[in-house]
Order: sequence, then structure tokens, then C-alpha cells
Amino acid sequence: MRPLTALLGILTGSAVALASGLIMTWIVILFLPSHEQQFAPEHAALLRAIAVFTAFSAVSAGSFYGELRERRWRGAAHLATAAMFAVAVWLYWPK
Repeated sequence: MRPLTALLGILTGSAVALASGLIMTWIVILFLPSHEQQFAPEHAALLRAIAVFTAFSAVSAGSFYGELRERRWRGAAHLATAAMFAVAVWLYWPK
């Protein structure tokens, strides 16, 4: 396995873990209607994080697949992965 493939595998696994953890958090909050007032301010931020990291997971998985199978379009997929990484850093870097 080449170093870029290993790096993309780590990145994909991390993005999928983040997205699935955020989705599970959202599901748990749905089953706590008695605490809806407490979690209401967090809904928008949670849904935005779910969207960002789900898209990041899909893009990085495509890039990982393209690198594993040596597809012609893998360069574009790598650029998309780098762009999604930049978006995630830009959104969640402490200000």
C-alpha cells in the first residue's frame, strides 16, 4: 500500500467516525423530548456538522477508492478531498 493510500484510509476512517458519531448524537437527542429546550440551541450547529462531515466522508471515500483502483479521475477526487478538509478546518478552527 502506498503512503497516500494509507493517509486517505486514515482520513476516510476518521471522517466516517465523526459523521456517524454526530448522527448517533442527533438520534439520541431525538429520543429525549423532555430535554428539547436544553438542546434546541445546538440543533443548527449539529445538523451543519453532520452535513459537513457526511460530505467529507463521501468525498474522501471516493478519493480512497480512486487511489486503490488507480482510476483516471483520482486527481480530481484528491483535490475535492483537500477542499473538504479545508472547509472543515475553516469552519471548526478556533477563532
